[in-house]
Amino acid sequence: MPRIQGVDIPANKRVHVALTYIYGIGPYSAFQICDGAGIQPEVKARDLSEDEVSRITTVIQNSFIVEGELRRQVQQNITRLKDISSYRGIRHRRGLPVRGQKTRTNARTRKGPARAVAKKKN
Repeated sequence: MPRIQGVDIPANKRVHVALTYIYGIGPYSAFQICDGAGIQPEVKARDLSEDEVSRITTVIQNSFIVEGELRRQVQQNITRLKDISSYRGIRHRRGLPVRGQKTRTNARTRKGPARAVAKKKN
């Protein structure tokens, strides 16, 4: 298993797919990285030489924000929204959907499991 940016990428997958296992790299970015490093995207990750792995690492370090630094940046952005009490920050603080979804039904991922409410007695 090659190790890139502190992540063990799966050896049995193609390079362009294996790179998407790194936080912050999607399919399009993976193809850009392969192109920048001069590597065929269809090559299996286990067939990469040490030189190719180092070229991929260099391209990622120079062009992308990934893993810990990206996670930290996202968390700082959320904290900033909470501090200035913007609408999105308040939604984050309350644990509700942030991007305009309805909450009367659904929204169980953000709100957690449903809690039973007692019915009125006649």
